[in-house]
Amino acid sequence: MDLKKLIRNLPDFPKPGILFRDITTLLRDPQGLRYVIDLMTEECQSLTPDYVIGIESRGFLFGTCLAYNLGAGFVPVRKPGKLPAAVHTMEYDLEYGTDKLEIHQDALPVESRVLIVDDLIATGGTAAATAELVEKIDCVLVGLAFVIELKDLNGRQKLPEVPIISLVQY
Repeated sequence: MDLKKLIRNLPDFPKPGILFRDITTLLRDPQGLRYVIDLMTEECQSLTPDYVIGIESRGFLFGTCLAYNLGAGFVPVRKPGKLPAAVHTMEYDLEYGTDKLEIHQDALPVESRVLIVDDLIATGGTAAATAELVEKIDCVLVGLAFVIELKDLNGRQKLPEVPIISLVQY
């Protein structure tokens, strides 16, 4: 299946000069959505994670389905102020500023095997910050999985040396 045909390109969003890869058109397509979840499951099966971390917010969509298929638990990583219990926080750089991510301090047992999932990797800042959170709570990062990879932005260079899966590359 050609996933690029299901991903809409929106120029100048969220600001001029950015070409936004919109997955809402992929999500609404039943066969496309099933294909992405099945392929991601197949690609990640051998990583045998105990938990899948989904990065807010589109990582939740793919991460929960993937966790279910892999027989793993799901843990959200969120923007500040969204989680109700004590959190660990990590600040990171964006293409156009800085942001923070949080995870519950008790989200994962020590030494758990963790797979990080998001819809897209661009510069790698968000995924790298999430990987740092996994390290901070003494868990084992077994891999990262993305639907889309923007190769020209070299996001992989910021990530730990673990398997990195991307289904579509631009």
